[in-house]
This record gives sequence, structure tokens and C-alpha cells, in this order.
Amino acid sequence: MERLSARHGGGAWIAGADFSGAMLNLAQRKAYAQHRRAAFLAADALHLPLADGTVDLLTAAFGFRNLANYRQGLGECFRVLRPGGELGILEFCEPRTGFMAGLYRAYFNKVLPRIGGAISGNGEAYTYLPASVARFPQPEELAAWMSKGGFADVRYESWTFGTVALYVARRPH
Repeated sequence: MERLSARHGGGAWIAGADFSGAMLNLAQRKAYAQHRRAAFLAADALHLPLADGTVDLLTAAFGFRNLANYRQGLGECFRVLRPGGELGILEFCEPRTGFMAGLYRAYFNKVLPRIGGAISGNGEAYTYLPASVARFPQPEELAAWMSKGGFADVRYESWTFGTVALYVARRPH
């Protein structure tokens, strides 16, 4: 597949990428309804069809943990970002200590799968979610991988009693 350039004459060019055709169709309909200029690409996040150093800002929200290889995913983000470009990852995390940790695990592993499965009719999706969060690295570990992968100004903030974290980094000039 030919690699696309994220630089698209005059103004911002927005691209969305997902492995799921259904998600891409939904995104396309929403963008069209909001009169947004955007392109949506069926792509594997470990092999983005974008040229090296062409992306100003790359974001992932609640999907990075689904990658087969987190370090390779960070490497691909680094590759497509231009020097000075920024990366933002918003992701679930599992609180490890304190009162919230026990409450979180009980809710996430016992209550959520039952309620979510009953409402959606897809209990498997709500069993997968806690498992994917449990295997995702803790914030300090992912931040360390980002730094080791060449990113600068790596930082993260934990929110909602440690159940969500925002990671921000920059590709150095």
C-alpha cells in the first residue's frame, strides 16, 4: 500500500485509522454530518500507511491497550510524527493499591461484565475489557518505554482514582 502524507496543502488534514471497518464507517458518517474534512484509513496501528515524519499530532483514546505490541506501536507513532510532533494516549489503567484498587477490581471483573453483557447482549466484550486493562503496563512503565523509544518531554497524569491515564510526549527536533 502506498504511504500517504499527512501534509495536505492548506490547513489541517485529519486522518483516522482503525482496524475495524464498522468503526471507520461510523466515524465517516459523524465527520460528514459535522462537515469535517477527514480521511479514514483501514490500517493496522503497527504499520500505519503514512510517510515518515509527516504527522503533527497523533492521538489514541482507549485503544492503544488493544495493540499486539505496545513498544512496536510506540515506535510506529515515533516514525510518523514530524520532529516536534506530539503524541497523546488516553487509556484505562488498573489501580494497584488502596481502597479504590479492590473496589475497582470487584466492579470491573464481576459487576461490569454482567451488566454490560445484559444490556448489550455481548458479555464477551465486557470480559475482554478488564483483561485488556489488567495486562496493560502501569503508567510509569509505559512512560519509561516512551522515553526509551526516543520521545522527549514524556509525562502522564492519572485521573479518576487511577483508573485512567493521559500520556503526552514529543518527538524531539
